[in-house]
Amino acid sequence: MEIFAHRGASGNYPENTIAAFKEAARLPIYGVEFDVHMTLDGELVVIHDETIDRTSNGTGYVKDILLKDLKKYDFGSWFLSNFQDETIPTLNEVLDIFHLTEHKLNIELKSDIFPYEGMVSKVLDLIAERQMEPRVIISSFDHTAVQFVKQLNPRIETAALFMEVLVHPLDYLRKIPADALHILFPAAIRPSIAEVIKSGMPVRTFTVNDETYAMTLKQAGVQAMFTDYPEKMFTSLSSK
Repeated sequence: MEIFAHRGASGNYPENTIAAFKEAARLPIYGVEFDVHMTLDGELVVIHDETIDRTSNGTGYVKDILLKDLKKYDFGSWFLSNFQDETIPTLNEVLDIFHLTEHKLNIELKSDIFPYEGMVSKVLDLIAERQMEPRVIISSFDHTAVQFVKQLNPRIETAALFMEVLVHPLDYLRKIPADALHILFPAAIRPSIAEVIKSGMPVRTFTVNDETYAMTLKQAGVQAMFTDYPEKMFTSLSSK
């Protein structure tokens, strides 16, 4: 079963930070997952939430703040005091870390709340510039963004994200179109998802931190999982 480090190695490091990604980069896992928003001045930054309130000592929406001002905030101390030097990373800075590794990079476009104008094009341009297209999966809960990715660059692998149980998911995924299904783990073992697995389309599930759940998903044919504890889960699954 393929293992992706969810927001980097976020169980032991502050999520979506350089420290979390450096830890993920040293592990012999399949890939890493992270989230992209856009700043007031149109810069691509890696953070999960629409606001910086939860994971920094600042407040406000990412979309309303300039990159130079975002960089002034502490994005590590909320997790542990010795991470106080962590700042919000740009997408370019994260790609730097994985440029010479072989990890698959799952970039989640966080445009399902705020439709960041031009974000899809900027992400694809950066990936193409760095010649990393074969290593990238673009996923989103914003399925119009997934559709737009395919229109702009059909070679890029895409995935539609879902939180809930689906009826006839294969028909919907083909209509977008999307290359893979990424779904919350309890819903991944439903019969409708088994149809997707049987079709050969990759099914990946989030966020799996329990070894028993991981084995259940593996037995169900789920291709990959996103976990906050990639080293622990890699060791566990490799020993079975």
